[in-house]
Amino acid sequence: MRRHILLALVLAQTALSILSSRSLPLTLKDVMLMLRSGYSSQSVQQELSARRFAEKLDEAAEKALRDAGASPALIEAIKNGSYESSAEDAQAAREQLATQSVKQALENDRLRKMEAFYQDQRSRQRATVMPQTGSSTFIADFLKGDLIYWKNGSVARFDDVGLDKKKIFALYFSAYWCGPCRKFTPQFAEFYNRFAPQHPEFETIFISEDHSPFGMETYLSKMPWPAIEFAKLPNKEALKKYAGDAIPCLVVVDASGKVLFDTYAGKNRLGPEQVLAALETNFAKGPVAAAR
Repeated sequence: MRRHILLALVLAQTALSILSSRSLPLTLKDVMLMLRSGYSSQSVQQELSARRFAEKLDEAAEKALRDAGASPALIEAIKNGSYESSAEDAQAAREQLATQSVKQALENDRLRKMEAFYQDQRSRQRATVMPQTGSSTFIADFLKGDLIYWKNGSVARFDDVGLDKKKIFALYFSAYWCGPCRKFTPQFAEFYNRFAPQHPEFETIFISEDHSPFGMETYLSKMPWPAIEFAKLPNKEALKKYAGDAIPCLVVVDASGKVLFDTYAGKNRLGPEQVLAALETNFAKGPVAAAR
């Protein structure tokens, strides 16, 4: 949603810059931007009457205008030459468009470099997520007293007496508002119900990205594993740093906090399904996963 709003703002600002620039004829790109930013075909025609049109309209351009929301009257007026500009003005408009394209390419390159820098910083952060304490019950100690689960139609305190005996923890970062998460969770629940009884050394912990206790608990009702209590999540930033850039994210760690399997490989998202596949393969080797 946020990306769509930003895109709409960019389109509107671009259209305004078109109208506020010196009176060169409009290009096909200019007209399409105006239409997509909310200008009516009638408003575009009024602007064309004053500015004229710098290009010829072929079949591809006509289709592009239709796709952008141009009315038949607008397309027909452009086609029959009602807004045709002089050759000199048309050339000036094309030169301006070429200059804008170069500037846009430079800006896109700058944004790509910024994104690469951000991802590199994110990867470095995730690489130093947890202090290696050497404790074989580090994750269990960090979770004790803060877990709940769904029982008989409501939330209940999770009995974490046996948590010290767990050797593998699947940290599940997810949220009820996330469509891909709700799609993956039943698949994960089927996996858990199939393998958890056979592997008492394994446990899953739901780390909610929901915006309210209600959303989190509604989602927890679909899960057969425990979760960190919503009110305790602010104190679990050390665990949240295991999460990647998007959810659902599944990260499997050993009892000391060492990552065994991850939804992400550096900057590349492999997907939580691959983590389940890796877990299944590892379970086939024996009752306890070997550290990589």
